Amino acid sequence: MTLLDDFRLFDAEPKARGVAQALYAGIKDLPLVSPHGHTEPRWYAENEKFPDPAQLLIVPDHYVFRMLFSQGIRLEDLGVPTTDGSAVETDGRKIWRLFARNYYLFRGTPTRSWLDHTFATLFGVTERLSADNADAIYDQIAERLQRDDYRPRALFERFNLEVISTTDAALDDLKWHRMIRDSGWKGRVVPAYRPDSVVDPDFAGFAGNLDKLGEITGEDTGHWNGYLEAHRKRRAYFIEFGATSSDHGHPTAETANLLPKEAGQLYDKVRSGKADARERALFRAQMLTEMARMSIDDGLVLQIHPGAWRNHSPSMLQKFGRDKGFDIPSRTDYVGALKPLLDAVGTDPKLSIILFTLDESVYARELAPLAGVYPSLKLGPPWWFHDSPEGMRRFREMATETAGFYNTVGFNDDTRAFPSIPARHDVARRVDCAFLARLVTEHRLDEDEAHEVAKDLAYNLVKKAYKL
Repeated sequence: MTLLDDFRLFDAEPKARGVAQALYAGIKDLPLVSPHGHTEPRWYAENEKFPDPAQLLIVPDHYVFRMLFSQGIRLEDLGVPTTDGSAVETDGRKIWRLFARNYYLFRGTPTRSWLDHTFATLFGVTERLSADNADAIYDQIAERLQRDDYRPRALFERFNLEVISTTDAALDDLKWHRMIRDSGWKGRVVPAYRPDSVVDPDFAGFAGNLDKLGEITGEDTGHWNGYLEAHRKRRAYFIEFGATSSDHGHPTAETANLLPKEAGQLYDKVRSGKADARERALFRAQMLTEMARMSIDDGLVLQIHPGAWRNHSPSMLQKFGRDKGFDIPSRTDYVGALKPLLDAVGTDPKLSIILFTLDESVYARELAPLAGVYPSLKLGPPWWFHDSPEGMRRFREMATETAGFYNTVGFNDDTRAFPSIPARHDVARRVDCAFLARLVTEHRLDEDEAHEVAKDLAYNLVKKAYKL
């Protein structure tokens, strides 16, 4: 039995499948560029062996445990840590057996595709995971994880990663990035500036975070100008360690363009904790425009990831903390929301903004038309819940006719699950080749052009868009 079919994700029609195969053969071995993700820089700095299979593949992956939780399996039984340190399952084999008994839940999901790819190509597994073979597969993976060629740096090189960007809070000292740099290892791991904790008044500990921002930059964050200067200094610090982008996870894509005096007064109110919900939203909106202005000055690419209702369950947030699978897509406006920013700086040739969405309904109506005319805007790839074969197909079908291929930025894996990175890129490359093959067989694109576009989507566009 084989877990992976050579023709997976290609059209069943022979002619289109043949074109897709030829396109894929030309790009499948290109280096992987990972410009946005959530792997831990500590892994590459310390280069310690990964723990047992459960700790590597289940416990940190919300794609996995949210599905299991939806079927009544407690997160404690999956080893997910609690905020108060109360007891959870720590026996990796028990967690793995529970996962294996319920592996059928992932049928038809991209998670199943990524896991099967990881099992087969990384760990040499040849059978579909089940309760019957759970222990044997656990032992097979555990044995590999004890080998030096399965340490993080070795896997980085095995995956043919050219560069990977982590996502780091504005207050992070970047000590792991410093350790990587000082080690002499040739792998390229760069940070990205994520200022949510010092930009979003609803972020836990916001006032204290502003104090810390002032302390580490030597700026007076008690007033507006000092606060902005503190951001400039932190961005410059990140750039020293190779950062080429910032990332902003706001509830909406709303922007604002207040006069300096108005912005300063708003900051004072937010800083004091007296701002109401509308004023807090306005402050976030103003800060997107301020970050765009800083991007013009320092060259960082601005990523906007809006539209997630974060931590939808207060009780789960309290018990397990952030990023535990309870983030839900919401409707998102872009045309009106981005207008203040675009009015201010949208045609500046030095500005580069990459837009993401969890609201697929806006691809054709809003995002593709915006990116199809504003030179500062590019469309990020399908994100999160839509980072899937069908999600990628829908994206290409709804965005390409208006924005083309060259107002998009290729692929990014955006994952905490390090072993799944090759699988995610492979899915994207196969889906794009299948889409291009359809255009060729419908005589909408010449085959030599399709080969060029395939390489651009897999490699060239992402390097250009993220300045990597």
